Amino acid sequence: MKTNAHATLASILRWLGVVALPAVLMLSFLWAGGGLTPSRLTQAAMLDALQKGGGMQSGFRRNHAKGICVTGWFDGNGNASILSTAIVLQKARVPVIGRFALAGGLPYQADAPGKVRSMALRLSPSDGQEWRMGINDIPVFPVGTPQEFHDLQLAARPDPTTGKPDPARMRAFLTGHPWLQPAMAQIGQRTVSSGFGDDTYYSLDSFLLVAEGGTKTAIRWAMVPVQPAVPDGSHANDHDYLFHQIIDDIHAHPLQWRLMVTLASKDDAIDNPSKEWSQDDRQIDAGTLTLTSIESEENGACTGITFDPLVLPQGIMPSADPILPARSAVYMRSFYLRSGEHPTAPAISHEMTIPLANAKDKKS
Repeated sequence: MKTNAHATLASILRWLGVVALPAVLMLSFLWAGGGLTPSRLTQAAMLDALQKGGGMQSGFRRNHAKGICVTGWFDGNGNASILSTAIVLQKARVPVIGRFALAGGLPYQADAPGKVRSMALRLSPSDGQEWRMGINDIPVFPVGTPQEFHDLQLAARPDPTTGKPDPARMRAFLTGHPWLQPAMAQIGQRTVSSGFGDDTYYSLDSFLLVAEGGTKTAIRWAMVPVQPAVPDGSHANDHDYLFHQIIDDIHAHPLQWRLMVTLASKDDAIDNPSKEWSQDDRQIDAGTLTLTSIESEENGACTGITFDPLVLPQGIMPSADPILPARSAVYMRSFYLRSGEHPTAPAISHEMTIPLANAKDKKS
């Protein structure tokens, strides 16, 4: 038992050293004033823990600060329409504005394989009822409650002398929260693909599909790439290699993902995102996401959008997962704070997103 615990801690610490955990785990997690839990965690307490752990920069999103805008469409195939009245799940094409980003509050951080990647999407069907999502390339969330998240941030804050989490402090956290070890081990040992374009992104939280007769079905979902996943390789010390690659890929050809909806079985933990669901659960291919263009946040359509996971159309409802209202609160608070600030230019500039041929023409 002790050997397994040490192996889990070692795996987590290796991951933390790469991804600067508290901000990476945060999944856009501030608090918009007041108590969202019995211990009444406040915005000030969460902001303080976040700043100690991962930092933040004025004018940028409080998490996933380094990002880039994308646009395209989603083609629903109707396979999930029996479970939900949402137009986005019928046989229809809807426009999409999205964003790829790295977790963390620092917009100029260097790209690295172990850093958590995110895909955020706003699907806008003709009836005006949007579906927004912020999904990540980790298989489960590391904690199950807001209080656990707060405590983990404090435990994982970097030591001033090493810049890395203190193993003793992390060991104490794991000892006090043994039920979280499987989730963090899964995250630390996940397979890393070569970039944004061949990665799989998970909803982490659970939601409810609502059918025409009112029947509710608990689900999670994932965006699974159509393009083959390639193992991460050498990057020749390219500070922005993940973003250079996704820019080149989308300029070369559209990128696609399948929306795979997983239906909960009776033994799945619907309201705890740190718990893995059964591998035998039924899945439905609900449609195809296609991304065709990419822009810097200097002029991109995604810049002013908050990808609040509780912006849902009729036919899709939140579960009782306590992480969901906390995530929603943070998106609102983060938008409010950055809207009154003046950011410097994003790390991924407009010039970086211009196709090479066009860039040459512009210079000549």
